[in-house]
Amino acid sequence: MQSENRVGSDGRPNGTAARKNSPLLWGASLTATIGGFLFGFDTAVISGTISFVKNQFGLGTLEEGWFVSSALVGCILGVAIAGSLSDRFGRKKVLFLSSLLFLISTVGCTLSPTHVILIFSRLVAGMGIGVASMLCPLYISEIAPPATRGRLVSLYQFAITIGILCAYFSNAWVLEFSRNTSFSSGLFHFIYKEEIWRGMFGNMMIPNVLFIVLLFFIPESPRWLIAHGFAREAKAILAKIQRGGSVDSEYEQIVSTINQEEVSLSQLFHPDMRKALLVGILLPVFSQLSGINAIIYYGPKILSEAGLSISDALGGQVSIGIVNVLFTLFAIWQVDKLGRKPLLMVGIAGVFVSLLAIGFFFTQQLPQSVLLLACIMCFTACFSFSYGPVSWIVISEIFPTHIRGRAMSIGTFALWTANAVVGQSFPWLLENTGPAGTFWIFALLCIPAFLVVWRMLPETKGKSLEEIERQMRGA
Repeated sequence: MQSENRVGSDGRPNGTAARKNSPLLWGASLTATIGGFLFGFDTAVISGTISFVKNQFGLGTLEEGWFVSSALVGCILGVAIAGSLSDRFGRKKVLFLSSLLFLISTVGCTLSPTHVILIFSRLVAGMGIGVASMLCPLYISEIAPPATRGRLVSLYQFAITIGILCAYFSNAWVLEFSRNTSFSSGLFHFIYKEEIWRGMFGNMMIPNVLFIVLLFFIPESPRWLIAHGFAREAKAILAKIQRGGSVDSEYEQIVSTINQEEVSLSQLFHPDMRKALLVGILLPVFSQLSGINAIIYYGPKILSEAGLSISDALGGQVSIGIVNVLFTLFAIWQVDKLGRKPLLMVGIAGVFVSLLAIGFFFTQQLPQSVLLLACIMCFTACFSFSYGPVSWIVISEIFPTHIRGRAMSIGTFALWTANAVVGQSFPWLLENTGPAGTFWIFALLCIPAFLVVWRMLPETKGKSLEEIERQMRGA
């Protein structure tokens, strides 16, 4: 991608000086971010359903953990198939696959007659999340010009936090709506009054359908078309996405980039790449071992154990979601000014202290629900400006361009594996070590994470990819 790093006389990358971003570019990018919204919504919506599903189907501790973690297992499967399918059939077709998996899951979860079908539907949802987590940012990066790529890809990360927040609002709304609805019979009574957890899942139908409809109007990735010999179609799409400038120049840049990326996966395991590979795996894994998804999945249960009612617990979860969005925005705003490493180190330290405080308040016999909620919000804030967005920024920078996609797939796989382990083990940990012991275990796991960032991660702010590569190789 060296040709993209050169700049013209106007300070913009060569080949983009005369171009203007078209409505099609923004429309296609925003459509792809709906995949991120669904990712966030589906991940968080389960938090409001757990107690209802557990009571209705009489789930034990292990079954409860499987209900939560089945989607995470599906994520691993989705990540495993997303790359090869998209390389073979195209980005747009596999985005359709992701949207259909979300839709099948929504219908299945809403109408499941048994917990077995419900868990299977959650597994399908996880596959949709896994495909989306790999493909949506990849698609945006392939259609976006260098001058706006970072901003457009950041919209996907932001959409995930918006999806999480909307899931919290949706769950709270369904609970309130069930108390005031006048439905006396029929499907809506069944979903929103009799078994309200179904309505929490069912509300995903609206963004699901919107995602499917809008996918019909977005183009295939020009990069994929060029790689598969569809030069004429690729140039036509480039002309629509980037109005003005030379399409031929853009075409040659993409061809050059594709040629550089044709490297064997074995290159990742070369001794020179060992440090980058370790950071690229450990940082996403430690982000999950901080316990963030225990908060997202089990937030109402945690707050209920602290003395809050279910309605107050769901309201507290909404507050946590708002904090998540605001501090993710802060990271997007400041990461290029303050740097990646300082944000990570301060954030991890804040996560550590917050987890210790959460554990402490659980050991107190007096009602401490407000203070506990404040500590959880502090934990969420620290995670949201550090681990959450910065981990993905770092692993997209520390690898050479021609193997970055393959390397990120390994990091993503490791992340979802760790996520599944936390989701499955959290109910068991709560039952056997208590809330305080569980959060203190998460706190202890912050220590090796801090050491990895401190000792192994160089500051990448303001450096070219070539400088970062040499630094990671120790040259």
